Amino acid sequence: MTIQERASGSVTILDLNGKLVLGDGDTLLKDKIHSLMFQGRKQIVLNMGNVSFVDSTGLGALVATYVTAKNNGGQIKLVNLTRRLHDLLVISKLVNVFETFDSEDEAVRSFPAGTPA
Repeated sequence: MTIQERASGSVTILDLNGKLVLGDGDTLLKDKIHSLMFQGRKQIVLNMGNVSFVDSTGLGALVATYVTAKNNGGQIKLVNLTRRLHDLLVISKLVNVFETFDSEDEAVRSFPAGTPA
């Protein structure tokens, strides 16, 4: 897995590419979120459009990123879910935990105005 980072105003967008599975992406994603929280960058959008596969460890990594952000006063939102990932979130009931969006612009605009990065 690779993660490309970019910004849209005070929102950090992470473009995830590849498989979010044990040993290939799970630790990378968690470490990236920890680093962003440490830097005070607390508004994060995960662009999942190029994630080809997610296993149970990958779902666990998503939950861990959510908890890390929440415990540090941040928010993580998901955008461009593949049909398979959307179905996994529904089956696991995580669709009730994460805010999901069809467009990146919609996800970025969903953060409260004036909230610190």
